[in-house]
Amino acid sequence: MKALDRLVRETQAQARIPALSAAVHRADRPLWTAAVGAEPDAAFRIGSVTKTFTAVLVMQARDEGLLDLDDPIGRHLDVPAHGDLTIRRLLSHTSGIQREPYGDVWDTLVAPDAATLVADLERAERVLPPARRFHYSNLGVALLGLTVARMRGGTWAEVLADKVLGPLGLAATSAVRPATATTGYLVDAYSDAAFPEPPLDFGAVGPAAQLWSTAADMAKWAAFLADPATVDPAGAVLAEATLDEMRWPLTTTDQGLWAAGFGLGLILVPRGDRVTHVGHDGAMPGFLAGVYGRPRALTGDPGPAGFGAAVLGASGTALETVDLPHRLLTAAADGDPAEIEPWTPGEPAPEAYRSVVGRWWSEGFEHVFGWYGGALRARGAADPAGKPPAIFRPSADNPDILRTISGREVGELLRLTRDDQGRVVRMHWATYRLTRDQQTFEGRSFRA
Repeated sequence: MKALDRLVRETQAQARIPALSAAVHRADRPLWTAAVGAEPDAAFRIGSVTKTFTAVLVMQARDEGLLDLDDPIGRHLDVPAHGDLTIRRLLSHTSGIQREPYGDVWDTLVAPDAATLVADLERAERVLPPARRFHYSNLGVALLGLTVARMRGGTWAEVLADKVLGPLGLAATSAVRPATATTGYLVDAYSDAAFPEPPLDFGAVGPAAQLWSTAADMAKWAAFLADPATVDPAGAVLAEATLDEMRWPLTTTDQGLWAAGFGLGLILVPRGDRVTHVGHDGAMPGFLAGVYGRPRALTGDPGPAGFGAAVLGASGTALETVDLPHRLLTAAADGDPAEIEPWTPGEPAPEAYRSVVGRWWSEGFEHVFGWYGGALRARGAADPAGKPPAIFRPSADNPDILRTISGREVGELLRLTRDDQGRVVRMHWATYRLTRDQQTFEGRSFRA
């Protein structure tokens, strides 16, 4: 699309980025790529986008029963200090542990090996109490990567290649600097000079920031984080429900400006109208990266499936790089929207639920129940059009008890009460009574 090409060229020129590469992945269109100052297949450092890969490795281990998110890290890794910090807190950057490993890594440009990183935990600070607030920590994610690697019996890079990169076909993503690597630069603020930054091997901190990749690989990864059912339909890497869990916000990154949140290893960026982009930014000397996908489940307008964007830049200071993937996703969705699927007639509500469909009242508010897509659904009568409905699933042993599986009151029960003729005359949802007319809490009706 010309509009996307122009966004990339404008950003490269205005932000003075020596090399910039971008890609948009969506299931209903061919891969779109653009590059200025680099070949389309050039590799860039992706910095902290690496953390999203480590988070997926942790969640894989959780799903396989190898760990629990509320386990203390010391249960799985022999550490001399901070062993009580939980995996969940480390993943969500709410553990309170200091940002970097002990020492002056950014002065020496020498990262610790695994043994040194663990031994130096005795000298690492807990700068905040656990769960107090968001505090970003490369050290915390490094410990998670080391934990998963030892649990799997390999190095972090080996486990990542085997469990994630291979199954998803991310052949251009690697912990080792590839032959197609781009040089990263510091661009002088007061001239057009650009100075190459030194390469840095992050050693045992690699699970937090080590990877190299291409824009095409990262756009696919962003699409996976947003819509795994489309990108990985067999669930070879991670179940759709687990990615949904990772995308749930556990904290805001700034209490005064709720512009971003953090889930389990993922940054969440609200974009308005029930649209949220999920992914991560990344920085290493001479490089910045932004990798984000747009989940379809958060809005009534599904938008493109498998929708992700990545922008990789060879400048360590051009923050426009990390804003551009959000602009590309918006421009791609608005300028080339997904095809509209035609509505087709379906089956009516089963006999057991025909007396449920229609309007009900609870707490003084009106709700509308209907049978769509083979399931019982409910919406508030005043809900905005884009708000997803609640969806119910009958219990296996009692069709009059249904579980809310998504939307409002997810997880709670809906209980049906029938009259002598078998018609549903009252319901209880999360224990709140629903009746066919508006009633007070004591059961008084204005229409009686």
